[in-house]
Amino acid sequence: MSSLILRAGTRILAPMMLLLSVFLLWRGHNLPGGGFIGGLVATSAIALQGIAFGPEAIRRTLVVPPAVVAGVGVLIAVVAALPAALAGLPFFTGLWLKLDLGDGAVLPLSTPLLFDIGVYLTVIGGVCALIAALEEEPSLEGGEEGG
Repeated sequence: MSSLILRAGTRILAPMMLLLSVFLLWRGHNLPGGGFIGGLVATSAIALQGIAFGPEAIRRTLVVPPAVVAGVGVLIAVVAALPAALAGLPFFTGLWLKLDLGDGAVLPLSTPLLFDIGVYLTVIGGVCALIAALEEEPSLEGGEEGG
């Protein structure tokens, strides 16, 4: 059973860590950060919830199984290479789309950002799967009997 202080602190700290992870993901292809470090920070927040509230908290936070999150991440990362390939450019050439939001505001979207999102989800899914597997208690069914 975890402490009351840990559970209360996790309720405050985990959402802030998730916001930081999205910030690191967003700015990553221009400055330090990116999908990998953003995914590790997000996974740290999810792991903190698992430590404070038990392994089931990890499953509740992710909603879908960690392997599915990792698989979707790999799929998104591969899809990031397709626009360049379809345009006859070298594999994984970065392409940008600038969306006009009005009033002179422009939202730049890019295939490197799409790739970073794929890496972000892959890291979250893969590491959370490992953490969940380590936190589960081993089953004694069908195992050797100790003596």
